Amino acid sequence: MKNVKMILATIALSAASFGAFAADVVTQEPAQQQAIGTISAQGGASLGSLEAQLNAKAEEAGAKSFRITSTSGQNNLHGTAVIYQ
Repeated sequence: MKNVKMILATIALSAASFGAFAADVVTQEPAQQQAIGTISAQGGASLGSLEAQLNAKAEEAGAKSFRITSTSGQNNLHGTAVIYQ
């Protein structure tokens, strides 16, 4: 029983630490980070889902943060962002 509790605690702490590595959305260029590229996403049903898609792509690219530079569309949103390291 003690081992089961220890395993569950390890899994919970591991899952919590992955959230710490998520890319941050910024509204202006970060002072001590450099732009490393751009990303885009499409098919978002809302601004929140489009931001989530861009966040996932920024994380895949290893970015520390990203700044959304454009969004367009009505029912099928498209957006672009600059990623920073």
